[in-house]
Amino acid sequence: MDKQKKIVISHPNGNANVRGAANGFFNAAILESFHTSIACYKGGWLYRLAKGPLKEFRRREYSAYLKPYTKTSPWMDLTRLIAPKIRQLEWIKHETGKFCIDAVYRDADIRVAKYITKHHNYIDGVYFYEDAAIHTFQSAKKNGIKCIYDLPIGYWRSMRKLLNIEYDKNPDWAITLGGFNDSDEKLNRKDRELALADKIYVASSFTKKTLLDYPGKLAEIEVIPYGFPPINKNRKYIPFAGRKIKVLFVGGLSQRKGISYFFDAIKGLENDLEVTVVGSGNINNCKVLKKALSNVNYIPSLPHEQILALMAAHDLFIFPSLFEGFGLVITEAMSQGTPVITTERTCGPEIIKHGENGWIVEAGTSEPISILLQQFIDCPEILEIAGRKAMKVANSRPWDCYGKELAESVKKYLNE
Repeated sequence: MDKQKKIVISHPNGNANVRGAANGFFNAAILESFHTSIACYKGGWLYRLAKGPLKEFRRREYSAYLKPYTKTSPWMDLTRLIAPKIRQLEWIKHETGKFCIDAVYRDADIRVAKYITKHHNYIDGVYFYEDAAIHTFQSAKKNGIKCIYDLPIGYWRSMRKLLNIEYDKNPDWAITLGGFNDSDEKLNRKDRELALADKIYVASSFTKKTLLDYPGKLAEIEVIPYGFPPINKNRKYIPFAGRKIKVLFVGGLSQRKGISYFFDAIKGLENDLEVTVVGSGNINNCKVLKKALSNVNYIPSLPHEQILALMAAHDLFIFPSLFEGFGLVITEAMSQGTPVITTERTCGPEIIKHGENGWIVEAGTSEPISILLQQFIDCPEILEIAGRKAMKVANSRPWDCYGKELAESVKKYLNE
C-alpha cells in the first residue's frame, strides 16, 4: 500500500479559514506540519497569559489536536502586536519597519523554506498564502514538492483597475481607499508566487474572476467557499410595530468597502432606520466620512464576540463592498439570523439566493440598496423571513464543511 501523501500548511498569523484548512488536513490524515507565529491552546501558558490588553492573543487559538503538528516562532509577531502599545510605530511602518506585517510574513516564509529543505523526503505538498510563499515555493520546486497557493483576496491588478474608478467617481472619499501603497517589489513578489503555484484555491467566484487580469498563464483555480460560524440558536426577532428598522455596517471605513454607497443609500431615511456603524478608518482626514458618522451610532471597535451579539440585535446587515475576496462579516451576520445586502464582488453569489435569504446588488451604486430599504420599510416582515433562511444556510455549512471539501480536493490533487 502506498504511503499517505503529506502536506505542510503555513500562515504567519492565522484566521478562521486557516484554522478550517489545518483542521481539514488533520482530519484527512494528510497534515505533516502546521507553521505559524503564535499558537494558543486552552490551558497553555499563552492562553493563561492572554488577559486584559493581551486578550487578543486568544484569537490565535487552535484545536488541541493540532498542537503536536504545530511549529511556532512567536517573537516577531509578538513584537509587532506590542509595538503600538509602547508607541513604537516606526517598528511597524508599512514594508520598512523591522517588525511590520511584511517582515513577519517574510520571516515566516524563510523559516518554513528551511524546514522544507531539511524535511523534503516526508513532504508531498505545501499549502501557502499570499505574501508568505515565495521562498518556500522555490525550495519546494527544487525538491519536487507540489506548490499549492491560497489567494484570500482578489488579485492586485484587478483591484487597482476597479478601485481607480472611485478616484474620479467619488473624489471626496478617495483618501479612504488605501491599497495603493505597496511597493513594486512587493507586487512583483505576489506575481512570482502565483507563477510558481501548481494549483490555486480561492473562496469566491469573484476572486477567481480577478485573476483574469494576471498577465500570463496560471495553474488550475478551484473555488471552495469558506464556512459559517456556529449559528445563534437564541436569536429573537422583535416585532417591528412602533420601532425603526435596525441597520448595521461592520468593516473598515474605506471606499473599498463601498462605504459612501452605504451612507448614500440610507440618506433621507432617518425616520425609518436606526443605523449603527462599526469600524475604523481615515476619519480625521476625510470630511465627508466624519460628517456621515456623526449622523449614526458609531462604534470604533468591538471584540469579536460582541460584534456577533450586535449582529444578532439588528434586522439588516449592509455590506456594499467594491472588492472583496470573500467577506467573513457576511457569513457572521447570516449565522446570527441577520440577512445581508451585499454586492456581486463578494462571496454573496456563492451563499445568497437573491430575495430569499439575502440580496445581491450591483457594486458601485447606492440606488438598488435604497430601493430595497424602501421595500423593507413598507413591509419589514421580509427581514425576519430572510433572516431565518439565512441562519438555515449558515447551519448547513459550518467551518468543518470547508475543511473537509478543501482537504478532499488537496488529497486528490496530491495523488494525481
